[in-house]
Amino acid sequence: MAIHTLYPAERGNLRLSFEYFPPKNDEMEVQLFQTVSDLSAFGPAFVTMTYGAGGSTKARSLTAVRRMINEEGCADTAAHLTCVGASRAEVDAIVTEFIDSGVRHFVALRGDPQGGIGARYEPFPGGYETAAALVAAIRSRGDFEISVSAYPEKHPESPNVDADIDMLKRKVDSGATRALTQFFFDNNDFERYLERVRRAGINIPVVPGILPINNLTQVRKFAGLCGATVPDAIVTRLIHLDESPQERFKEATLIAAEQIVDLARRGLRDFHVYTMNRSPLVSAVCDLVGFERVKRTVLQATGAAA
Repeated sequence: MAIHTLYPAERGNLRLSFEYFPPKNDEMEVQLFQTVSDLSAFGPAFVTMTYGAGGSTKARSLTAVRRMINEEGCADTAAHLTCVGASRAEVDAIVTEFIDSGVRHFVALRGDPQGGIGARYEPFPGGYETAAALVAAIRSRGDFEISVSAYPEKHPESPNVDADIDMLKRKVDSGATRALTQFFFDNNDFERYLERVRRAGINIPVVPGILPINNLTQVRKFAGLCGATVPDAIVTRLIHLDESPQERFKEATLIAAEQIVDLARRGLRDFHVYTMNRSPLVSAVCDLVGFERVKRTVLQATGAAA
């Protein structure tokens, strides 16, 4: 399927951001920072580093964020933070550690239940009960960028979309400056959601989350857990290519690029890409859309822990 690429004037003001997760071992650390190096060529507006439920990746997240800021030239690294499994004092201490490390942008999330996706969420005793409360706590610390989550197909725990949008409004009223959406594949779902968000009086940027499909089985499983849908049309395009990795890669590139181009044609200018800490497919998508590569300046390590 041919993609109708954007004209240079159309893509000139498009902005990218990338999500990464902290590595669990030395091999994954090498892969992460190779991916960061590869994708920095596209000049992302910012990048984000995830944070495990209850601080399960706290040390790894903090180490990765420090390296991103001090060694990889990613000064605009946003640190994810959740409410799960920690008291307010513990969360506040973590915020302080991130601020002292140079973080000026947070992604404030409630987080998955400690029992995992699908389990009942129970606020931690003495902790922040909602993402809105966490946003307010971060906002009280200063003039930071604060991104929050949004769900074009509804959060799986929400009774309906209206309740979802009400929660988003509470986060905005508490000081959120941007919403990054869960991944989705049907742009009509996103457009309908955005129209409802605007009618609710929410005017912050709502940035579509894009997930290039490296592994269809994995993505379908994850989508089922988080309330997202992989349309049959996309499954049909990929499912027969398991034994043809080059063709599968090409088709996955087309699918993600087509989604971005269509959203750009609808007036969207910002795109948040879930990288899964892998650069080849993301790079191919960005190249096909026509994002320009820029020269990269790497900061030299100072040896300081700031």
